[in-house]
Amino acid sequence: MAKATREAYGEALVELAAQYDFLVMDADLSKATKTDIFNKAYPDRFIECGIAEGNMMSVAAGIATTGMPVFASTFAAFAAGRAFDSVRNSIGYPHLNVKIGATHAGISVGEDGATHQCNEDIALMRTIPGMVVINPCDEVEAKAAVKAALLHNGPVYLRFGRLGVPTLMDESSYKFELGKGVVLADGKDAVIFSTGLLTSRAMEAREMLLKEGIDAAVVNIHTIKPIDEKLIIEYAKKTGAVVTAEEHNIIGGLGGAVCEVLAENCPVPVSRVGVNDVFGKSGPALKLLDIFGLNASNIAENVKKVISRK
Repeated sequence: MAKATREAYGEALVELAAQYDFLVMDADLSKATKTDIFNKAYPDRFIECGIAEGNMMSVAAGIATTGMPVFASTFAAFAAGRAFDSVRNSIGYPHLNVKIGATHAGISVGEDGATHQCNEDIALMRTIPGMVVINPCDEVEAKAAVKAALLHNGPVYLRFGRLGVPTLMDESSYKFELGKGVVLADGKDAVIFSTGLLTSRAMEAREMLLKEGIDAAVVNIHTIKPIDEKLIIEYAKKTGAVVTAEEHNIIGGLGGAVCEVLAENCPVPVSRVGVNDVFGKSGPALKLLDIFGLNASNIAENVKKVISRK
């Protein structure tokens, strides 16, 4: 089943509203961010702020000072880019209980083009002290992440995609823990640390590598900050070769975060799969993922390259 994590975001808000008190805000994109279903179910708990993302973040911060948690929703390009000053100074600095629901992240936005394909948001949000950064890999993890963000006391950046992704997690047994990676497959020759949309591609890459006799582990890193240093070090020591995979610039995202951990604790050969410090372009999402190397074949090739550097 392929479902976009942004759809899970909207559904989770509705499901949680029956049990918890919070408000939801949007900046004139509720049909796309999927907060429109929350608005229909709970119109008295929804605030439409119009096309004014920075103002929305400041209003959310003001409401949060009363003790009411707020989900502020818009595209990642606007949440992390256009509204960065308000997020940093109004939400991050006073450490307020605002959850930023950022949809349409990465180049899989597709035909909306390079200006809307946000590949810098993880890097930007990681630099704000106290900001939790989450990038779920499927609908099950996305719903669990929304609940975890709500129960966390402090600012959280939630990253969701527009494109449908395969369901990897079993809803009946999956347990989401902030800052804890998820071992999807064990392995001894290398480890692929993946996040978001690229996690399903990492699992495909593992299957391709097994046919060539290469046993690669796959670890899903849903929380980029705080990152699971213990698990990263454990698998780097165990395999001696690391590949990171993300739909984000290779600078400052998951790859950068993993390299920071390894440089200080366990230096091993690393190869980063992501957008290679270039802007995107307009086109069909799946075609763009191939053009920019965000696919299983490229992940598998990088695993073989990094093993050769052991």
